[in-house]
Amino acid sequence: QVQLVESGGGLVQVGGSLRLSCAASGGTFSRYSMGWFRQAPGTERDFVAAISRSGGSTYYADSVKGRFTISRDNAKNTVYLQINSLKPEDTAVYYCAASYVGYAGSRRPSEYDYWGQGTQVTVSS
Repeated sequence: QVQLVESGGGLVQVGGSLRLSCAASGGTFSRYSMGWFRQAPGTERDFVAAISRSGGSTYYADSVKGRFTISRDNAKNTVYLQINSLKPEDTAVYYCAASYVGYAGSRRPSEYDYWGQGTQVTVSS
């Protein structure tokens, strides 16, 4: 059983930056591909970014490409999401997720086995 705990969310102005972290415990972190998703009120949970087990491959939703960067540190059992040039439409709860058998870069929430509790990102204009 893997536990995921996100942190780093907050209230920022348009154009600002945040760095989200997701700390994993209870499993061998390097065996999981990792993803970030987000969900705004009244909407479905949407794919944001994913990273392969080694960290060598990254994948992004078109809406965040060039502004968000996913990375991982397997020695620290942590995955990160650097968010730059924030826009009001980035406001959402951000979740990290771990996939054991799914392929790296999966955009489908159903392919992920474990989820964190989420961290709120609010972008004010």
